[in-house]
Amino acid sequence: MSALTIENLSCAYQKNTVLESLDLVLNENEIVCLLGESGCGKTTLLRAVAGLQTELTGKIAIQQKVLNDSDVFISPELRKIGLIFQDYALFPHLNVFDNVAFSLSQFSIKEKQIRVQEALDLVKLADLGERFPHQLSGGQQQRIAIARAMAYQPDLMLLDEPFSNLDQHVRFQLIHEIRELFKQREMSALFVTHSKEEGFAFADRIALMRAGKIIQIDTPQNLYQRPITPYVADFMGQTNYIEAEVIDQYTYQTCVGLLSSDEIIKEPPGQKLRLLLRPEHLALASNNNGEAMIKLVEFQGALQQITVHFKGQDFVIRHSNHNRDCIQFNVGDKVDLNILNHDLITFPL
Repeated sequence: MSALTIENLSCAYQKNTVLESLDLVLNENEIVCLLGESGCGKTTLLRAVAGLQTELTGKIAIQQKVLNDSDVFISPELRKIGLIFQDYALFPHLNVFDNVAFSLSQFSIKEKQIRVQEALDLVKLADLGERFPHQLSGGQQQRIAIARAMAYQPDLMLLDEPFSNLDQHVRFQLIHEIRELFKQREMSALFVTHSKEEGFAFADRIALMRAGKIIQIDTPQNLYQRPITPYVADFMGQTNYIEAEVIDQYTYQTCVGLLSSDEIIKEPPGQKLRLLLRPEHLALASNNNGEAMIKLVEFQGALQQITVHFKGQDFVIRHSNHNRDCIQFNVGDKVDLNILNHDLITFPL
């Protein structure tokens, strides 16, 4: 049974389309990330699922219970959804226990105490019930917001950029902890972010949105390694492109030489395409007579990011710094540019 089903969902403001005929299925115990630039519709979609967006057409169902369609609208408080926001939304005048208990007014005092304590145990803050939000770090405040949502025991968790206010070290530590917690509790979640790194770390699948549509949804690995458009490729990571001409069913001619494809090339001989090359698909070799020249070297800790000029075009390559014996390249060095064996992805010119 699917945790969330969205069919043909559309939303418009003053004739401006925000969501357009959008379909999405979220499986049980699955975390799906809505990723995209500001204004692409991802927060509007989250609000629609929460029942906070009413200018809608289409269908929304949670665990096969219809919440929105042409003649049904279930109000937000009856949807059994947990909401976690970017700004934590904690009440400053309430202590941690009362913040977590805020959504549990329908329960007895004993049941409320049991649920709150269980939620605080889950987020590893069992001893902080008497503290107030201003006495907590940003990471602890976010854990409290998550505990409050989980104490309600929702059918679906919605997260709207919940980690963006945290510094990088705390952010990814919390992402890993919350992902593990959701998996242990078999919780389904829809998660909004503009950071692909957060999506990579937290989600089972990523739905990349653009102009109110999902243009590709897949695992993080497939979205990065097998994008269906240049926009997806560029959004998911750094890219280089070269022209590739089809020679036969398994061979391309490029400015770097002949490239062999492990899969049958569907386009006919003579067809020219745009070949995607990630920085990790390229390698450099020292050669005083090489045709390529180092243009820029950027130290990035474990890696160097190197820009190379070759046949009128700049290429970005990542070069390891993993030991002292690694070749260190300098601006102005002549080198050979090589393409490593990988699955070849092409797009129309």
